[in-house]
Amino acid sequence: MAALPSEKLDRFLPHWMRTFVRARESGLAIAGLFVGLVSGVLVGLIANGAQIAHELLFDIGSHERLSAQMSLEPIRALVVPVAGGLLLGLVVWLVGARFKDQMADAIEANALLGGRLRMGGSLCITVQTFISNACGASVGLEAAYTQVCAALASFLGRGLAARRSDMRLLVACGAAGAISAAFGAPLAGAFYAFEVVLGAYAVASLVPVMASAIVASFAVKLVVDHHGPLPVVTEFNALVGAFFGHVMILGALCALGAILLMQGVALAERLFAHKKLPVFLRPALGGLIVGGFGLITPQVLGAGHGAFQMNLTQSVPLAVLASLLVLKGIASAISLGSGFRGGLFFASLLIGGLLGRFYAESVSALTPYAFPAGLAAITAMAAFGTGVLGAPISMTVLALEMTGDFSVTVAALAASVLCALIVRETFGYSFATWRFHLRGETIRGPHDVGWVRQLNVARLMRKDVRTVPADVTMGVARDMFPSGTTRQMMVVDGQGCYVGLIASESLHGAAEARAHEPVSQLVSQQETFLLPEMNIREALDLFEKAETDVLAVLDGQDSRQLIGLVTESHALRRYGEELERRNQEFAR
Repeated sequence: MAALPSEKLDRFLPHWMRTFVRARESGLAIAGLFVGLVSGVLVGLIANGAQIAHELLFDIGSHERLSAQMSLEPIRALVVPVAGGLLLGLVVWLVGARFKDQMADAIEANALLGGRLRMGGSLCITVQTFISNACGASVGLEAAYTQVCAALASFLGRGLAARRSDMRLLVACGAAGAISAAFGAPLAGAFYAFEVVLGAYAVASLVPVMASAIVASFAVKLVVDHHGPLPVVTEFNALVGAFFGHVMILGALCALGAILLMQGVALAERLFAHKKLPVFLRPALGGLIVGGFGLITPQVLGAGHGAFQMNLTQSVPLAVLASLLVLKGIASAISLGSGFRGGLFFASLLIGGLLGRFYAESVSALTPYAFPAGLAAITAMAAFGTGVLGAPISMTVLALEMTGDFSVTVAALAASVLCALIVRETFGYSFATWRFHLRGETIRGPHDVGWVRQLNVARLMRKDVRTVPADVTMGVARDMFPSGTTRQMMVVDGQGCYVGLIASESLHGAAEARAHEPVSQLVSQQETFLLPEMNIREALDLFEKAETDVLAVLDGQDSRQLIGLVTESHALRRYGEELERRNQEFAR
């Protein structure tokens, strides 16, 4: 099916199946089950493939984690990331331009495209992410998991002729299944879908998303035959009142660290974007730097699953914690900034866990009051992940699924909420929305704003415009447009270019002594007009700024050819109708 033209992908499934899914909530639940099943299998296959690549390329033991190694062969630590960077650069050079316009992640697809993801672009992103992780770049595979699973769900939605809201829900099901399978945490996967991909919670969306997450957590075990990426922590000290101040301090520190990490990625991108450095060589240079860090400690390589397990469950000297914390942050920023593909999901968990342990060990060493390292690590893990992802509930339930203890979850929730507040107040973005901002997009989350862009001035305007030549006198204009026949007239010059707007009351209220003066003396809004590509939100803002109830529509800033008009009342009515339609989708 992937080879079919884009338009032939819609409605390719049987009519009875399309009708069942569109007409019944249970149909969407069954679709969610299918998405979860396939997502779990895909996550397992990709994870096993990356593990095999690590074993072959870095000569590590079977099922050993790359970042859990004490040391690597120096030649491999340097050459493999560089070679992987060259391969990635070659892939981008050969096929990147072809799929450039098709590369949207699940958040962007749900925000702008009504849940429509292109399979070709998604597979390209997945391959690039796999290469990046396989060669040891400091990125996680979570981006590949969510991309391919969300694309599969979108593909299914197109075959089912799903409504726009149902398409977005299916994409969220794919993301939920991916995260659930990746971490063995169905609750975290489901809330990740609600917070990060769907942007809203509704009872109707609960069953499909949860079904996908739960099934995926079981399906991945059919494929993955090694230990999971996250340890289940069973030995820790519960939260008591004396620790609450430390929890708040950790939340603030994690907010600062998350902002520094995101800014670091942007800085690395600017440094690697030097004109003299060819694009296809940038990942190789980044690989050389990350490989150099790998010579110091292999714990900075890959997503960091092995490093997470070691540093969360074993006693580590303060100096080692501090150095690993800094090196992992820099390695992740350089990896992404140089062009490697991947996500910061797991890197943020590792950095947060390291920061929490470092803080707890420092407090215990410098003061007579001990702050439990296990509690601090889980709390900071959740808070730092919240700062990067902008998903406090997802991170909190992840902490719950790791520990099974509600008191630790309370600490994680408190620190996560504070971290989210500080990041939003001082920085304003999560990592995903920050990357959109750097590209010039205005997306602040996964909420469906695509319809706002689609509802543009070209669709709103009226073309039956009353025009009057600029050199016509007021007396002639009164004869042309008697009082009550129209509320406004558009004034144009001899070439049909827009000159301005005249209100009927201004024309008929002018003194008789001015009857021989040209109407151009009465025009207003000469430089305030709409363009066809403006969306309805921009149009309404311009109406408010100009304090007028009608605006002309011109074909361009320079040509100024008059092509229509839009009234404020009509724009407000259409905007209200669309908002009501979106609200009904969540209320059904």
